Amino acid sequence: MTFGKILVANRGEIAWRVMRTAKAMGYRTVAVYSDADKDAPHVAFADEALRIGPPLVGESYLSIDRILEAAHASGADAIHPGYGFLSENEAFATACEKAGLVFIGPPPAAIAAMGNKAAAKRRMIDAGVPCVPGYQGTDQSDANLEKEARKIGLPVMVKAAAGGGGRGMRLVERNGDLLEAIRTARTEAQSAFGSGELILEKAVVAARHVEIQVFADAHGNAIHLGERDCSVQRRHQKVVEEAPSPAVDPGLRTRMGAAAVAAARTIGYRGAGTVEFLLAGDGAFYFLEMNTRLQVEHPVTEAITGLDLVEWQLRVARGEALPLAQEQVSFKGHAIEVRLYAEDAYAGFLPQTGRINVWRPASGRGVRIDHGMKDGLAISPFYDPMIAKVIAHGATREEARLRLVKALRDTIVLGPTTNRHFLIRLLEHPEFAAGQATTAFLGKHTFAAPEIADHHWKLAASLLWRQSAARYPASLRGWRNSNPQATPIRLAVGATERVIEIGAADIDGETPPFHIDGHDIVVDLDAFTVRFTDKTYAPPATATAGSDGKLRAPMDGRIVAVKVAPGEKVARGQTVIVLEAMKIQHQLKAALDGEVESVAVQEGQQVANRTVLVTMKT
Repeated sequence: MTFGKILVANRGEIAWRVMRTAKAMGYRTVAVYSDADKDAPHVAFADEALRIGPPLVGESYLSIDRILEAAHASGADAIHPGYGFLSENEAFATACEKAGLVFIGPPPAAIAAMGNKAAAKRRMIDAGVPCVPGYQGTDQSDANLEKEARKIGLPVMVKAAAGGGGRGMRLVERNGDLLEAIRTARTEAQSAFGSGELILEKAVVAARHVEIQVFADAHGNAIHLGERDCSVQRRHQKVVEEAPSPAVDPGLRTRMGAAAVAAARTIGYRGAGTVEFLLAGDGAFYFLEMNTRLQVEHPVTEAITGLDLVEWQLRVARGEALPLAQEQVSFKGHAIEVRLYAEDAYAGFLPQTGRINVWRPASGRGVRIDHGMKDGLAISPFYDPMIAKVIAHGATREEARLRLVKALRDTIVLGPTTNRHFLIRLLEHPEFAAGQATTAFLGKHTFAAPEIADHHWKLAASLLWRQSAARYPASLRGWRNSNPQATPIRLAVGATERVIEIGAADIDGETPPFHIDGHDIVVDLDAFTVRFTDKTYAPPATATAGSDGKLRAPMDGRIVAVKVAPGEKVARGQTVIVLEAMKIQHQLKAALDGEVESVAVQEGQQVANRTVLVTMKT
């Protein structure tokens, strides 16, 4: 198949990354964008760019009709789906083929074979690929799922049969939590993937999450490119990925690779794919699922193989044979990747929204940062809050780890709260440094937010004072009609307020990265970014957060469920509202015992951060 112009049906860092390789190979590129992404770097980088709709994914990036209209309008003759969105959508791949477009991905039948976890697992069992014991039947009633879960034995995983990325997935360890987990997972799966079908699997405790990168062409060739270890996860979404796995030796790599290639051959696969396994402590491994697309973490495989996986995708899509045979694949060194997110890792990994005021990605030997960011770009509630992928490669795992820590320290990102400080602490944890982290790592280790010390408050106040004083001659700064005096500045971080007395020479040492954002100053305190609000001239707060009886949205999002009505009695900790933001459903709970006075929102409504949702009275 021949093609000359590629439309990338995605956004952000993956769209930009695909287009870089495509352009280097001589292809023309087409970007698509929603109204929320009109100023994004991937849009400017493309040879052409077309608007496909408003920010809501159903009316833009998930609209097959609008993507195909853009391809027709631009004259594109091939489509690369990236990851997420329509990348694993059989109907989209079929529609591309019917429209005469080359779909740079597997055949629709292969996507269908692995697109439903229940059907895929049944197929793998028939093919002799080892699978986790569980239930993947058609009786989806709550009662039957409860019965099957108890038959399997707790702990058990409740998982959406369609999709992935941690949506529609719950770990159940107590019988009393089972029914709620089933219902919540079904609702979340229906919202995220359009299907509420669930499967159940025995939870393999303290296992490794190890995946095999496979590639196949249209000439009957299929190989693997080694494994990646993605064991460190939160909400069943990957935080750290590395290649090779510290737990896999050459013999195990050969066995897992053979199983992955067998899985790909069984479904007539073509292109890039990933077969995911759970690796138990005794060396046994079990099939989890196959992702029929390029993975977020593909850069670590590229780093240790020296290959460009997007280039391989394009070559396979135009009918070429794989560039290498299995025995020609070699691995060099070690690579680790972390996902830099706009989220508060010290508050339940709560996603954050807002404008990125300053973005300065690190560089250096062995460092690669894939991103779609620039100064002034907003993290919106409509899409995943990932800012960048930070990757480091070294001759050894320890060299890669140290380079990655330095790259995170050297990266400057000011705006919403990010997980950068948390990632550094995770990478420096002795258990991770020793290569012993399993899927239980984040569940058994607590990472509390660092204390904002006295000198941090003083530093923020001093920076604000300096910024304000810069407007006046030096001789007038701090001037009074008697003697020069210290200036009182009242700052707040969340619900905590302090008054700091500042003079003309209160900043010692090097000034850290900071940004003045209206009445706020965002300061990088040794990789921990804190937003201080200047309340010097604001009226004092009359109540602490949560004590006024008002439940507010913790972020921008969509109301999925309203669990209470006016006049209803509620207890502290009871779920009142379910808010969906950035693909995750968040249970918002009552902060006190009382009675619902009013409900200000309804299901399906989009709300902004800090919007009052429910008012209660005691």
